[in-house]
Amino acid sequence: MVGEGWTRIPLGEFVTLQRGHDLPDERRRSGTVPILGSFGITGRHDEAKAPGPGVTVGRSGASFGVASYSPVDFWPLNTVLYVVDFHGNDERFAYYFLEFFDFQGYNSGSAQPSLNRNFIHPVPVEVPPVSEQRAIAHILGALDDKIELNGRTNETLEVIARALFKSWFVDFDPVRAKAEGCDPGLLRPLADLFPDAFEDSELAEIPRGWRVGTVRELATLSRESIDPGKFPNETFDYFSIPAFDEGRRPKAELGAAIKSNKTLVSGDEVLLSKLNPRIPRVWLPVVRNIHRAICSTEFLVTLPQAGIPREFLYSVLSSDAFAAVFETLVTGTSGSHQRVRPGGLLNMEAIVPDGPLVQQFTGIVQPLLERVDQGREEAETLAALRDRLLPKLISGEVRVPNAERILARASV
Repeated sequence: MVGEGWTRIPLGEFVTLQRGHDLPDERRRSGTVPILGSFGITGRHDEAKAPGPGVTVGRSGASFGVASYSPVDFWPLNTVLYVVDFHGNDERFAYYFLEFFDFQGYNSGSAQPSLNRNFIHPVPVEVPPVSEQRAIAHILGALDDKIELNGRTNETLEVIARALFKSWFVDFDPVRAKAEGCDPGLLRPLADLFPDAFEDSELAEIPRGWRVGTVRELATLSRESIDPGKFPNETFDYFSIPAFDEGRRPKAELGAAIKSNKTLVSGDEVLLSKLNPRIPRVWLPVVRNIHRAICSTEFLVTLPQAGIPREFLYSVLSSDAFAAVFETLVTGTSGSHQRVRPGGLLNMEAIVPDGPLVQQFTGIVQPLLERVDQGREEAETLAALRDRLLPKLISGEVRVPNAERILARASV
């Protein structure tokens, strides 16, 4: 039943779709224009093929029916259909509408799903008036914008923490400044913790008084495991490779759904993936003490040695300098089958600075990393709310009363 004020029209009269355009790697030039492929932005170019705001929909395979939105001019690849005419409808609402639209019943392919605009243009759809479209887009867009802002803030906080580690413990910037008789730019008590000269070591020159040790002096490995299947009704927070790659917190899983032994996680560790070290994965787990926590056996569960703060160990393992050496320890074949043996990690050489300086560094980065987890938790809460609201708003199950008033307040 069409809601009051809503109209029933063919999809092609709501939005007109067209196949995207080829852009081989050899033709791509450095620029700021986003290239939209099957799952969203896949790169940048110096030329646009479509004006923003714009919407794309994946045409085939795993991306079949996946909608993406660009607020700016963009280049749609030939792996997508893109909107060439919104027919006066709100562009961002059209994105949410196509994200909600069930494309599965309009597959024109055979071996794998394939989307043909001629199959879907005649499909009847129900759409609200433009004022209500804009109100719906404002509500959902505000959630998406906050989620994106949280992501950017988290990236900035991580960059700050990594830059500080690199400056102090890789490039030795304060030591170099003091050695050259310059002000290191730090408050006096902190500046006094840094040496004012270098000395030779088996690795290279290092700050005087520091030494070359091994990762074994910073961390040990935990191998305490559990078979969740023996506790079918118990819930476990599961730190997995897919969860890390998707940038989300661990997923709560029933023991019955987990089919093999996993390593226990208490929240005192740092998780380091031994799978394909060319894709660094380092996780500072936060355990909520609601469920027992476990992780995939593809992670090495590194426990800080006594006196080594967990945040410092995390900074060591997530640094570019560590990743470059860790990558040399791979065994196995190519791609995702490459792994690192646990013993190789512990025997890696590492520069060990003075303890008081490590504590000072930890005092600075710990609140930054705590804010990262808080931002991730908030983003997941907002995403869950968005995912619940989207189908109800787009289908008309939940109406937006006083749409014009909402938009008037939003524009103030």
